[in-house]
Amino acid sequence: MDADHQKEEGYSNMAKISTAKGKLVRKFGENIFGNPKYDRLLNRKPYNPGQHGQSRRQKLSNYGLQLREKQKIKFMYGLLEKQFKLTFNKADRMKGETGTNMLQLLESRLDNVVFRLGFASSRPAARQLVSHKHILLNNKCVNIPSLFVKPGDTISIRNKSKKMDVIIDSMKQIKGDIQLPWLSLDKAKMSGDFKSVPEREEMQLTVNEQLVVELYSK
Repeated sequence: MDADHQKEEGYSNMAKISTAKGKLVRKFGENIFGNPKYDRLLNRKPYNPGQHGQSRRQKLSNYGLQLREKQKIKFMYGLLEKQFKLTFNKADRMKGETGTNMLQLLESRLDNVVFRLGFASSRPAARQLVSHKHILLNNKCVNIPSLFVKPGDTISIRNKSKKMDVIIDSMKQIKGDIQLPWLSLDKAKMSGDFKSVPEREEMQLTVNEQLVVELYSK
């Protein structure tokens, strides 16, 4: 594996989230996993899980807010605790703003790019596609979801996997061109290009990464 596509140290498999995903979606009040079924869940139950979810409003301390935001981003991208900290440390060593660097690294992960291109309906589903060798990176089969994609890379579906229902169904949800300026997609060829590292304002993320920076600066 070349240095440009290095994975996060010590991790190649998808992060396993033990907490029920539906509860996490309701806890954070938004569909952090991307799967449309959680949009329907939020429409039905737009309140915290638990017996007192509809009435209880917990006021969080600054530390609580920082921790909550870290958990939200960690679960959103499906990272384990140590894996998330490794990503943050890498971002902190880079030039520029640490919070933005962190999000750019997360958005550059292969599993996330597969999700963003519409090949999978959620990031967990995208990790499964990568892990089971349905994805090509620059025409080479890869099975490491945490690989970092770089500008100029091409991500595509293996020929023998192009008729998979899970991929076809996901791509049917794409209407017109994808609205992400750092990516381009050829739906007919089931292939996309990672044109550039996204700028913060292009990411369309409802997260406050500065809270994570403050948490780790203590």
